[in-house]
Amino acid sequence: MDYNLNGYIIRNKHLGIQVNNRGLNYGDGVFETIKYSRKRLNFFEDHYFRLMSAMRIVRMEIPMDWSPEYLEEQIRKTLEANQLSDKAARVKVLVVRKAGGFYSPETNDVDFLITTEEWPMDSFELNEKGLEIELFKDFYKVSGLLGNVKTTSAQIYTIASIFAQENNYDDVVLMNEQKEVLESTKSNLFILKGEELISPPLSSGCLKGVMRKKILELAPQLGLVVKEETFSPFALQKADEIWLSNAMNGLQWVAKYRKKTYANTQAEAMLKKLNVALALSLD
Repeated sequence: MDYNLNGYIIRNKHLGIQVNNRGLNYGDGVFETIKYSRKRLNFFEDHYFRLMSAMRIVRMEIPMDWSPEYLEEQIRKTLEANQLSDKAARVKVLVVRKAGGFYSPETNDVDFLITTEEWPMDSFELNEKGLEIELFKDFYKVSGLLGNVKTTSAQIYTIASIFAQENNYDDVVLMNEQKEVLESTKSNLFILKGEELISPPLSSGCLKGVMRKKILELAPQLGLVVKEETFSPFALQKADEIWLSNAMNGLQWVAKYRKKTYANTQAEAMLKKLNVALALSLD
């Protein structure tokens, strides 16, 4: 695999890392995961502005030449280097504050690393088998603005993912310190109850997901009433459907949480809407 480090394509065997790298030592980085399909970067504008917002929130210096056109050019150069220009791919743009300093950095300038890997599907496809999820209660994610950002400080997601693997769950649900439902280890979360589609608000500390935004925009087209409000784990058992969404899979439906089972009728309808929205964005 070839990588793009600060605009230069580097072979895997030649990619080194400084021992004082701030991402390695302090988790001082942010990233964006983007799906590439049909020779286009899905919802790229939304991803670009979310990355810029994340960099501002963590007080990184945004380089003057980091226009949407520049970043897209760097991504496409990396895809081409890995012979993925004509295939579906997962693109990760990692931005780390330059090395130097301890907790207090010597500079707010950044390095970036772009990685790509082949992805099996161009369009979004509904999972045939519904997911089984459980609640993760060992640690809580703190509410607030920083929770909206995709950072390299992801230990709670790692520990929760290990818990899911050890207990044979497809995913687990995270909570904040108020014991309000936030998201899963790799997705935003929605509950559908009647005609109400409910998502935790950004103020609760959930990720500001690009796919979350698209689903909230499209929901009224299905006759659904959108609500962004906090809810407890008990609400999961009262829901008619539970959805998980992210940039790579679009939307996945949950079949089971504890003893409760769920349908997927509206999940399937929403996924069709997402594919239409994606197709229109590619025109």
